[in-house]
Order: sequence, then C-alpha cells, then structure tokens
Amino acid sequence: MTRATIELGDVTPHNLQQLKRLNQVVFPVSYNDKFYKDILEAGELAKLAYYNDIVVGAVCCRIDILEGSRRLYIMTLGCLAPYRKRGIGAKMLEHVLNFVEKDGDFHSIFLHVQVNNQSAIDFYKKFGFEIVETKEQYYKRIEPADAHVLMKLLRPQQTLNSEPEK
Repeated sequence: MTRATIELGDVTPHNLQQLKRLNQVVFPVSYNDKFYKDILEAGELAKLAYYNDIVVGAVCCRIDILEGSRRLYIMTLGCLAPYRKRGIGAKMLEHVLNFVEKDGDFHSIFLHVQVNNQSAIDFYKKFGFEIVETKEQYYKRIEPADAHVLMKLLRPQQTLNSEPEK
C-alpha cells in the first residue's frame, strides 16, 4: 500500500470556489465575499491542504497589530471530517508556526474556538496554545454562541524598562 501524500497549495482565483465550499462544509459560520477577496492577497497565510491531490482542508490567517505588537490571527483552519486524525491539520498549523518563526517578529498567534469544540481545543493545546479568554456571544446565529480565545505566546512581553533579549 502506498503512503498518502499531504501537500499544501496556494489559494488562487481558480480554486477559490473549492475553499468556499470547504468552509461551508467544515464551519458552522459563513464568510462574506470580502473574506475571500482578502484571502487571495494573503500569500503564505492562506493554504489549501491536499490529501492525495484532493482538497480536504484549508488554513487562512491575517496579521493583526495590537498595542504595537504583531499577532497572527488564524481565521480558519479546518479539515473535512473523514480526513481528520491523518496529520492534515498538524501540517497546516506547522506551516503557520514555521511562517511566524521565519519572520521572527510576531508576539503571538491566536484564534477563536467555539466553547463546545473540545477536539479543536485539544488539538491546539498539543501545539502549546492556551485558553486565555472566553468571549460571550461571540458568534451570531449558532449555538453555543460563546468562543474561547486560544493563544500561543511566541516571545515574552517586554516592559519599557527591560533590556531586549540578546
């Protein structure tokens, strides 16, 4: 038996419909046209995941700046249910982690997870993410509407008086 191949590919105007369809199936919320327009400009921050040449997952991120610190926000990271537990989510998250490590100027990575999505919470915790906050009524039109904010700190907060690490 041959080993399955998992590869990541760019999101382009030619495969954008596949991303839209995937997100409709995987996530309980829908995303507007601006979301997809922005994704086309995201470069390495938006990837489709292929399992033996079939699109089965995707990750989409953006860069946020809060109090002068760059943070990477994972807007979506998902995989079709029959393909879960095969390393596809890990491959997508490792791509994101490698991106921020190579860049070297990110304070943290964060995302929102529906409070009842224990498998997603467990997945992110394996990669060093922690629940740092719970936002009530974060989601509209889905239950439960609350979301945990998960964060992975990439570098310690520097106070104004402290010397930068060498």
